[in-house]
Amino acid sequence: MRTRVGAHRLRGLRVRLVVAFALVAALAATTTGTLTFREARTGVLQQSQDAVIELLRTQVTRLAPEIVLPPGPDALRQFAVEVAGAQPSGSWRVLAVYRGLEATSVPDDSFEELTPALREAVNSRSATVFQRVGLADHTALVVGMSVVFASASGSWPPSGLQVFLTVPQTTEQAYVDALVTAVERAAVPALALAVLFALLAARGVLRPVRALRDATRSIARGRLDTRLAVDGSDELAELSHTFNETAAALEESVAELRGMEARARRFAADVSHELRTPLAAMSAVTDVLDEDAAGLDPDTATAVRLISEETVKLTRLVDDLMEISRFDAGAAVLHLDEIDLAESLRRTLASRGWTDLVDARLPDPDVLRGRVDPRRLDVVVANLVGNALRHGARPVRLSLREDAGPGAGPRAVVEVLDSGPGIPEGVLPHVFERFYKSDAARSRTEGSGLGLAITEENVRMHGGTVRAANRPEGGAVFTVELPLQRDASAGES
Repeated sequence: MRTRVGAHRLRGLRVRLVVAFALVAALAATTTGTLTFREARTGVLQQSQDAVIELLRTQVTRLAPEIVLPPGPDALRQFAVEVAGAQPSGSWRVLAVYRGLEATSVPDDSFEELTPALREAVNSRSATVFQRVGLADHTALVVGMSVVFASASGSWPPSGLQVFLTVPQTTEQAYVDALVTAVERAAVPALALAVLFALLAARGVLRPVRALRDATRSIARGRLDTRLAVDGSDELAELSHTFNETAAALEESVAELRGMEARARRFAADVSHELRTPLAAMSAVTDVLDEDAAGLDPDTATAVRLISEETVKLTRLVDDLMEISRFDAGAAVLHLDEIDLAESLRRTLASRGWTDLVDARLPDPDVLRGRVDPRRLDVVVANLVGNALRHGARPVRLSLREDAGPGAGPRAVVEVLDSGPGIPEGVLPHVFERFYKSDAARSRTEGSGLGLAITEENVRMHGGTVRAANRPEGGAVFTVELPLQRDASAGES
């Protein structure tokens, strides 16, 4: 779990913003440093190169008229030494060449810096050429030129004398190294500042995002009056403003829906209440008519019995609607009493004439007692058993036992099983919904369509649960679990 949380944090917005800022800063610092270094290095080398070439030209121009062509080895060497003497520090090394004869300013100098390419360039053109040559321990500038003389015709014929100069660029390399060090030292604080700015920017971005997350969670918990503080006019402020508008619209819609729902419930309760009195009168009349139905003609007797049955169904529906209205209004209360649960279930079966229709597997008297509302327990068991008899098939079995699962206190488990075809899998999640019909084409049922919903509400009031399932061997099973609460005085006795 810690590994997953750590990976989630690494993929978080803060880390991604910091990494992005650091990469941009590193790229900007590297690009700026590289360009600065290249321009500075070019400037340093160009300045040194121009100074050397200019000084070499001046020295050759001054000494060339004094040499007699063709020169001898001593004269050519003397010329090279005098050219090299233009630099008082003695860092110049000069090679003078005249038609195969070569002489260096330093005796036995191999002049290894001179490349064939540079020599060929001097042979092929009259302009001054130069080349930077990197050796094992240093970099050198090599300059080559051909000595020309002015003629009477205005042309510049080559004299055959060539001068090559090599100068170590130690000082220039030191300048370049210093530039590299300066760039590296500047990149580190630049990167640190970039990370600092990235953290500040991430904080500025994450704060409204977190506020939006908290507000969304608050609305999900039902606090529809949650609103965000709108600060500024940027995209985040616009997002907060949009969220507030959405939350306000949602709150208004929910309030309207709740109002409609409350009005519908109140309407159902009022109608049910108003129907009770005339239904009571109708029931009394139909009871009298039922008693006299045997003395009526067959058609009239059938009509009387039909009216009587429909009146009974309507009365049951009104009673269930009144009960549902009490649940919705929070007016339903429990009248708890410690009773013998098995005896209560036996009375439920006996009062409805189901004793011979149901296989009751109940504990002996006073074996299982609990503190429940006897009337609501009677409704629960009557609804489940009646539902099994109407929609399932016999044998129907009613069982009661005490159970104590791990981590839970003792509870009474009531099971009602039937041997019918079972409940379709698509219907199971909806069996406790009000007026739910598994067959949309079936407009009427024998029950009110509220029995299982009332059962669930009564079980919930006791702190228990009820669920429906299909048995592997066929048929449906409804299981009610009620926490067993007993009077302390009874337990002590």
